Amino acid sequence: MTDRYPTVAETTESARRLLAQFPGAGRLRRIGTSRGGRPLRMLSVGHGPRHVLVVARPHPDEPVGSATALALAEQVARGDGPSAATDPAAVTWDFVLCLDPDGAALSEGIEAATAGPDRTLERYYRAAFRPVAAEQPEWAPIEGRQLPESRALFDVIDELRPFLQCSLHNVDAGGSWVQLTRGLPGLAGPFQASADDVGIPVQHGTFDALYWENPSPGIHVLPPPDSAARLAAGSENIGLSTWCAPARYGGVTAIVEVPLWATDMAGDPAPHPAAGHVLRDLSALVREGGRQVTAVLDKARGFLPPLEDSAPRRVLEWMAGGLYDLVADSWTPLARQAADRSRPLTTAEVCPLDVVARRQPLRAAGLLLRLLEAADDPAAPALHDELAGLFTTWCTDFAHALRLRPVPVTHQVEHQRRTVVAAAESALATAG
Repeated sequence: MTDRYPTVAETTESARRLLAQFPGAGRLRRIGTSRGGRPLRMLSVGHGPRHVLVVARPHPDEPVGSATALALAEQVARGDGPSAATDPAAVTWDFVLCLDPDGAALSEGIEAATAGPDRTLERYYRAAFRPVAAEQPEWAPIEGRQLPESRALFDVIDELRPFLQCSLHNVDAGGSWVQLTRGLPGLAGPFQASADDVGIPVQHGTFDALYWENPSPGIHVLPPPDSAARLAAGSENIGLSTWCAPARYGGVTAIVEVPLWATDMAGDPAPHPAAGHVLRDLSALVREGGRQVTAVLDKARGFLPPLEDSAPRRVLEWMAGGLYDLVADSWTPLARQAADRSRPLTTAEVCPLDVVARRQPLRAAGLLLRLLEAADDPAAPALHDELAGLFTTWCTDFAHALRLRPVPVTHQVEHQRRTVVAAAESALATAG
């Protein structure tokens, strides 16, 4: 495997080659059609009565999942390893090769931009596209939307009744962690061992699961519906998401995150010496970065594509409409906690907030730069140059402030593959 993520087309072709290499090992079928008319394909390997469902590329700016799905599919097809969970006679593994092909088309070039050891934040954020929450297939049902991609995944879950669903994600910077809809007692040890083996830090604390239960480092479990903390996590309606659908059949979902860039701060459990001060600075950072991007957007609105025709424009307006303030305001309880000397925040807990504060304006700036490059208006070049200067400075500051180092794609895939197998073994042992 080369140090590069596969494109959607390359993933499909690799799946076909795998089936040709192992005749009778499985099948490739179409499970639905995207909003843009693109096929949603699922590769199934094995013939066992129980099912593991693996969802690759639910977010188009997180391309690792397709590579991991192919590695897992080959492992099952070859019959590698003594694990009962990967025995093709006992368990069928079903791989949704790309849940959001329309978004992936808008992230075209991200695979080349992140290839090899010389990848940079600038190249990544200029290529990456992440849709608004209501257009993300896993999350859209929470926002009251029923996308065809979401419906296809719900239908597959109802058909297969998987004892485990694994959603494969990248985080742009930080460490690795797992979110679970139910505890898996056998996962923590193999997860930690795998991360140590490939040199990826375990994320001790994460913005994505601030108020989830945290039974062991890097493992976060969704709190019960009556938990008072769920409202603060913004997850009061998370039961509507595709993540929670397997629970209808006794199944569990694992969301497995691996970083494109790692920072050792993600795994530092020492108390942060000035967490309250830093949180105030980070709140100001995300607000000011958002204000600067929005100021350029305000000048460009007259010649940008209309909202109904441009998913990137919808993202920019969504972010400008209050997302920066929402992110900054969400840290107010943490700032109070930091002031409480009985429970100081650790460096690891502050680290993901630092990442979020820096990446929010960068995601918007990268999209706006692309729209300005494509714009046929005499004002566009000057606005592009104005924003490009900020963008470069923010990327440089991001890399230096968190001492980021690129994680080889091969290491990301290997750690994610091992974690998924460990989750399957644990879920199978507790499935009854």
